[in-house]
Amino acid sequence: MRSLDVARDACERNHPGLYKALTALPLTEREAPGSPVIDLFRTHGGPGLLVPSSFGGLGVSALEAVRVTRALGSASPSLAAGATMHNFSAAMLFELAERAAEPTEGQRALLSRIAPEGLLLASGWAEGRTEQSILSPSVVATPAPGGYLVNGAKKPCSLSASMDMLTASAFLPDENGVPQLVILLVPSDAEGVSLHPFWGSPVLAGAQSDEVRLHDVFVPEHLVIRATPEDPGRLDDLQTAAFVWFEMLVTSAYVGAASELTERVLTRGRGSVSDRGALCVQLESAVALTEGMARAVDAGAFGDEAVAAVLVTRFAAQKVLAAVSELAVELLGGIAFIGSPEIATLASAISPLAFHPPSRTSTAEALVDYFAGGPLLLP
Repeated sequence: MRSLDVARDACERNHPGLYKALTALPLTEREAPGSPVIDLFRTHGGPGLLVPSSFGGLGVSALEAVRVTRALGSASPSLAAGATMHNFSAAMLFELAERAAEPTEGQRALLSRIAPEGLLLASGWAEGRTEQSILSPSVVATPAPGGYLVNGAKKPCSLSASMDMLTASAFLPDENGVPQLVILLVPSDAEGVSLHPFWGSPVLAGAQSDEVRLHDVFVPEHLVIRATPEDPGRLDDLQTAAFVWFEMLVTSAYVGAASELTERVLTRGRGSVSDRGALCVQLESAVALTEGMARAVDAGAFGDEAVAAVLVTRFAAQKVLAAVSELAVELLGGIAFIGSPEIATLASAISPLAFHPPSRTSTAEALVDYFAGGPLLLP
């Protein structure tokens, strides 16, 4: 299938041999608990995709990242979900390199290790919490000598078993006592970090989405990223960038799973030409939505315009992918469904797109107000 071939080519350009290594394994093994897909991602240079070249990474465009994610989603929806968590965190952190306020020497030293050493970043933001923004703080930090003690939990937390660093947000008082959003960089081997079983579903089980708990975890001051007097809006801008990257990439991951189902229909020649044509039109509309969003990001879309556009992309794709999954499974037929768990695995892996925050219903009023000419005020 043409659009999937484009995605595979992007994956091969940036992570040579990864797609082949993934598809050498049975799909059920790729998607099972204990799957090796995240290790394969690490060893094939996956962590460096959105790391700028000045920090030793590939520094690809948003369009290229969307295509790579789509290819990963077609081969392993679990990996695509996990890779999204790393990549959107990396995109957020490396926005620092593009801002006038440079990271500290300690932060720069850490960021410089991510691509060369294949370090994986997990997200300790609020993704996965019912009716919460992905950017709402999920941990609490209190002052301690030389830094802060951090307490809280993230569940589910993709990459929990493989992460090298947890990125999290918290509110801390500034010099005037006013709560200020900060970003915490928490090493996975820090004392007080623990993992606990949480993900009980077989769907996306290879993403390692268990619970990460933090109990009095010490985070030194140099691993706390703040706004500065010279650039007071820095973290607000970083939040916006992180939100846009997350929604764009996570949608692309699920488009990849739907692309794999669609390609199987085409390869097997199932259904009438009209049915296959309708299926392709639906699938390609989701591809066009995500690639169009990526082109807008590459062209500099930012702020409320970008947030509204990425939510349109996400919710429109969410609806069309459900229709793609239903039609593809129908066309592939009952014998194919009965004879192998792969079709059910792929179809079920598309549904969780609806569970990622923010939900369609929680943002409806804000989007209606924005489209009517008002400000975008997400809950």
